[in-house]
Amino acid sequence: MPHLRRLLVVPLSLLLLGLGSIAAPAWSEDITVFAAASLTNAIETAAQQYEEKTGTHVRLSLASSSTLARQIAAGAPADIYISANEKWMDWLNDQGVIQANSRQDILANSLVLIAPTNSTTLPTDITKNTEIADLIGHDERIAVGDPDHVPAGIYAKQALTTLGQWDAVNPRLARADNVRSALALVERGEAPLGIVYRTDAMISDRVKIIGTFPADSHPSITYPIALIDPQDGDAALKFLVWLLGDDAATIFADYGFDAIATSVTITPDTAAQ
Repeated sequence: MPHLRRLLVVPLSLLLLGLGSIAAPAWSEDITVFAAASLTNAIETAAQQYEEKTGTHVRLSLASSSTLARQIAAGAPADIYISANEKWMDWLNDQGVIQANSRQDILANSLVLIAPTNSTTLPTDITKNTEIADLIGHDERIAVGDPDHVPAGIYAKQALTTLGQWDAVNPRLARADNVRSALALVERGEAPLGIVYRTDAMISDRVKIIGTFPADSHPSITYPIALIDPQDGDAALKFLVWLLGDDAATIFADYGFDAIATSVTITPDTAAQ
């Protein structure tokens, strides 16, 4: 079921850090964004459009959410972090690294089963009666982001467990460092099936969707975004607010994401009252 787009409320004290128009001339600061690998195409397009609009250069670091979170905690110079699940944003929050009142859920996604476009595997409704392991040969593997730390893999494990498939599928997994690496295994035909986000399948003409995991088989797949440090400059804040707005939502929708936040309302920060 598509996620409902909602009104975003941003505290006044946060927005006051970035006075001025988003469409103003170039700022002196560059912005460094650490974003989950599954956002690669969408965030590259968004960053390019924003740079053309404002003159502000956006540097991107794209990898597994877990890898990026650990790098940030170790002191990597990031201004904005976008995770593919709540777990790693929570972890950074516990480290005292992110600016907590800047955190918002920005996007949502779904989990799908894919195969190479030339595969003879037929589309299927994924239910508790679906024997996923029986869809591959005895010596074959199902590509997935490592369930020990990659968000897509964590969601896959949760879905397979709910459907009673985990024990059968677990020994048959080809564990990848991130979801895009899992996608690549299927694209190259090195794995006959893979479990990735819907958006990953949509950007490739070398795979097809075989089935979609039921939304209630795993927690909602949401992407939280936050500023990394309270000292982040105006440019980082303005880009974060722009990413939460309608222009960026259109870009993300083109890549198959469900936009959660689409507009900004300035309200007094209750903490300051």
